[in-house]
Amino acid sequence: MKYKNKRLTFLILAVLLLSISPLQAFSTSSEWIRPNSVPVPYDNRPTPQRIELGKLLYFDKRLSISEEISCATCHNPELGWSDGEPKAIGHEGKVGPRNSPTIINTAYQTHQFWDGRVETLEEQALGPIEADVEMNMPLDILIPKLRKIKGYVKLFEEAYPGLGITKDTLAKAIASFERTILSTEAPFDRYIKGDKRAISKEAKDGFELFKEKGRCTDCHNGFNFSDGSFHNLGLKDGDKGRIEVRKGVKKATGAFKTPTLRDITNTGPYFHDGSVKTIHEAAAICGNGGRFSDVNGLSFFMIDRDLNIDDIEKLVTFMRTLEGKPMNIKIPTRFPK
Repeated sequence: MKYKNKRLTFLILAVLLLSISPLQAFSTSSEWIRPNSVPVPYDNRPTPQRIELGKLLYFDKRLSISEEISCATCHNPELGWSDGEPKAIGHEGKVGPRNSPTIINTAYQTHQFWDGRVETLEEQALGPIEADVEMNMPLDILIPKLRKIKGYVKLFEEAYPGLGITKDTLAKAIASFERTILSTEAPFDRYIKGDKRAISKEAKDGFELFKEKGRCTDCHNGFNFSDGSFHNLGLKDGDKGRIEVRKGVKKATGAFKTPTLRDITNTGPYFHDGSVKTIHEAAAICGNGGRFSDVNGLSFFMIDRDLNIDDIEKLVTFMRTLEGKPMNIKIPTRFPK
């Protein structure tokens, strides 16, 4: 009798599972809920002193060789922590090879830069400072320069007692501030937590399209709407991408990191090459098989889903619900002397 009951229970469960899609069977609302904290390295725990120091350094143009560029030049809070340009513009007006990605929620990413060439924010922080097409400031010039600024000497001692101003503490301070740049609560967050009136019917339809017909969740999943992985979208722009980091890995050819969709409507133009101006066009490219289907290394997720204009509009309406209010951050106007 017990055997028959177990068999009956199994059959009921099987019928229930078959009646819904695989995505529905393994997807719960909790995966979309934003966590209450961010991961931090054991050797750079955040403190108010470290965060404040990092903020000053982030906005201080003296960290560039020309003293005209700061980290915020390419990652501006008023432009969705990006710069609104197709490709980054740096030292002496030089145009960089790629679009400036938003730094929103980079604290949750396991790889930094479009090609993922480093893993931590500490490793990432110094790259733009030294890059000749960005801030063009050699660290062997910058570190002595900062050591001559009494205000910074005091602040570094408060943030990292006994360690002084070094490449390591400079990177740690900037990374500490960057970990505070997080998406704020958006209408979607209220919706997923139970407020069914937080978003419109069209947005709800867009969310279903996002999960089902569009299969956008293949790459944009979880609360940060990114799988943290790398994909070739068939843009055919000539940039080799991830394969420059993962030598010999064919699927890395032309592949770039999946960006977060949080505040996506504020961070255009889109993709690593900044070639797409509107979120509508970006959604159409991703949802309908990429710009070109004959690209070597094209991601196997890039399949034509036959999304029509109405589908695209609903998807965009949904993505707009991922936009929260701007962070309440006081941008420094005075810097240490």
